[in-house]
Amino acid sequence: MGIALVFPALPTVTLAVTGRVERFPIRRIFCVGRNYAEHAREMGADDKEPPFFFTKPADAVVESGGTIPYPTATTNLHHEGELVVAIGKAGVMVTEDAAAAMIWGHAAGNDLTRRDLQADAKASRRPWDMAKGFDKSAVVGAIRPGSIPDGTLRCLVNGVIRQEARLSDMIWSPPAIIAALSQLVSLAPGDLIFTGTPAGVGPLVRGDSCRVEIDGLQSATVTIA
Repeated sequence: MGIALVFPALPTVTLAVTGRVERFPIRRIFCVGRNYAEHAREMGADDKEPPFFFTKPADAVVESGGTIPYPTATTNLHHEGELVVAIGKAGVMVTEDAAAAMIWGHAAGNDLTRRDLQADAKASRRPWDMAKGFDKSAVVGAIRPGSIPDGTLRCLVNGVIRQEARLSDMIWSPPAIIAALSQLVSLAPGDLIFTGTPAGVGPLVRGDSCRVEIDGLQSATVTIA
């Protein structure tokens, strides 16, 4: 006899996989802050600090091509184009070498941010949850299995480039990020990690179309209704 539930469980959130019918089930979403030196300085922070993390709920995911409403409780919504790493192997307290083997694939992503709420949270030394983990705040393109070479990340708003950097400009590489995060939590297949954004973050307004491109990956595109 199965377990009785007080209401039907919500379906697992999944993402498309490039070239495959099967989809990638999402367990948790972690994000690393200030992983490009110019962006760290842009935000008034030290670019040599160790990585730190925040989270978004799995159901914050918006697949590429989606249209979302302008979020509530903000007048300063920002784009943050990022490389997203998809985890396919469990690990805890791993080395960087072991962390590399945990990567299942990669995707382009956009860490949408209510910048005014984040600024208020920083000033009050409060958590960033409502600035980062709100509804429809994680735009992600299709996941490409396997490794990807160093390439260029671009974020365009209405076709105009706002952000552009090489993936190799990251302060902390994806394996280094995974190794550091694994000291704090147990990672498992289905976890996504947003690896940080380069300089050039900026506002989105109603009617804008924002596209994050990374060489070799499907773009992550969203329109603000």
